[in-house]
Amino acid sequence: MELYIDHDNNSRKNRVLINSFININNLKVKYSEEGKTVLDIDELSISRGDRVSVIGSSGAGKTTLLKAIIGFINPYKGQISLNNTYNRNSNNKGRIGFIFQDFNLIDRVSVYENVVYGRLGKTNSIKSLFGFFNDKDKEIAIDAVKEVNLIDKLNQRTDTLSGGELQRVAIARVIAQEAEIILADEPVSNLDPALAHEILNLLVEISSNHGVTLIMNLHQPSLAKRYTDRIIGLKQGKIVFDDDSPALNNTELKEIYGYEFGSSIMFEHKK
Repeated sequence: MELYIDHDNNSRKNRVLINSFININNLKVKYSEEGKTVLDIDELSISRGDRVSVIGSSGAGKTTLLKAIIGFINPYKGQISLNNTYNRNSNNKGRIGFIFQDFNLIDRVSVYENVVYGRLGKTNSIKSLFGFFNDKDKEIAIDAVKEVNLIDKLNQRTDTLSGGELQRVAIARVIAQEAEIILADEPVSNLDPALAHEILNLLVEISSNHGVTLIMNLHQPSLAKRYTDRIIGLKQGKIVFDDDSPALNNTELKEIYGYEFGSSIMFEHKK
């Protein structure tokens, strides 16, 4: 059963249920019929506009959760809905943008081309499948590139970019997609600490500017506390912590990870 830690009558659980946007019920995910259950969530609700991080050890089910939400993985049992519409509907999938740990860009084409392909789910034109987009799509893509501060590299091939620039291109693509939900799977694990802060700041800024729900898998609890308002802790596929980020402490971390965290450096304050 999902654990909510309530500090008062205006609890996290009550607030989420009132404004629920993403709803997960009785979800079980297996990678094979005979395999073990890798994700087992009785109930989870996330509100529109929430900024949420998911933490836990490797293999805890973090990536599986994101892939289940977008529909890359079909649940063995249970349901996931967006605003009470089940996400197996193809129109729902277009409402979710996914940022991959390894960027998942097309290396041999330009920044612009990678970003404008984010429009494929928003246009009915057969021409777009062959790389021909209308003026509106082009304008949206260029504006997205501007928003991530890469306009000077608009026509540059992505295989010439740095890691931080590649992640900015991936972010621009979901902006161009006009996604209502951004799922980011370890978006800074391949970046040095300075670039990690830049990218997380950018994601938070974009989610705020566009009113987008942001869910990120993060390895470092300190980053989760600093950049998101809510933290979900997974352990062996189950939710063992779900609360506002200030509630995460060393006791909760031990429950999530199974070992002691002795350093206060885990808990940087938001600036």
